[in-house]
Amino acid sequence: MSAPGFWNDSEQARAMVEETRQLKRWTEPHSDLSLRTKDALELYQLVSEDPDPELEQGLAVEASKLLTELEHLELQNMLQGPDDLLPALLTIHPGAGGTESQDWAEILTRMYTRWAERQGYDVRVLDLLPGDEAGIKSVSLEISGDYAYGYLKAEKGVHRLVRISPFDAQSRRHTSFASVFVYPAVDDTVEIDLRDDDIEMEVFRASGAGGQHVNKTSSAVRLRHVPTGTVVSCQQERSQFKNRATAMKMLRAALYQQAIDEREKARAEVEASKADISWGNQIRSYIFQPYTMVNDHRTEMKVTDVRAVMDGDIGAFIEAYLKKFGGRAA
Repeated sequence: MSAPGFWNDSEQARAMVEETRQLKRWTEPHSDLSLRTKDALELYQLVSEDPDPELEQGLAVEASKLLTELEHLELQNMLQGPDDLLPALLTIHPGAGGTESQDWAEILTRMYTRWAERQGYDVRVLDLLPGDEAGIKSVSLEISGDYAYGYLKAEKGVHRLVRISPFDAQSRRHTSFASVFVYPAVDDTVEIDLRDDDIEMEVFRASGAGGQHVNKTSSAVRLRHVPTGTVVSCQQERSQFKNRATAMKMLRAALYQQAIDEREKARAEVEASKADISWGNQIRSYIFQPYTMVNDHRTEMKVTDVRAVMDGDIGAFIEAYLKKFGGRAA
């Protein structure tokens, strides 16, 4: 006897499995915390009646762990947007300023890579255009892991750097800007009006650091969505076919994000905002001179250890953003 048609639908079955997995992600930590809190309270009553230094020390350690895990669960509770659970596509573009801004874009790339590694996320470079002398002209990263987009959406915007430029022979202080854009990495099941007639494809030689195939064949792919003017490119794979498939994924994600922006009317079109990577529009400033300070202008979160932040320690900024704005985009 065959199963009902509902169960024969593989897409629906996968959706139900994913929904169950998401529910467990919420219920299991809550149940675990509840049980451990109950045990800790019983232990507290025990040591209150019969003091024991060793038990008291163990209780203090457990209480600290419970508090940390509860704060993490509360933060996760703010990530209930329809796309928060998804992987993220993150792109970085330097502002005006040539080598100095391009170097800043590369520093930000390393910062996000280090942060992702600390979270246990996978980072894949989809597209990278090196600078003429140093740094990068643009980069696109795919960051995969639960809630990658939910956390990284806090990073959308213009980032400002103030430092003594290593590229200035007179050691003058420079201000540089770079923009960060974050999209949810949607899959093929998301309905996007993406017709072949609306896509222009260009192939070119990859600009990577050599190799058996790189720079020798036109394997890199650039796609342009004619109706919106959205352009994406991928050159990291040896195969033109694989690069095109990845570029289509990037294009789908970008168009999906634009659809969200239009539907919610919460922010301007992504492409329109790319034109102004300059003073007065920054979400965060990273100051190396004349003092050290990282200041998020949306939440007023300030951190003095700039080098730790540059090494990926940006959790405090993300947490402050989520606590202030919740699941909304600023």
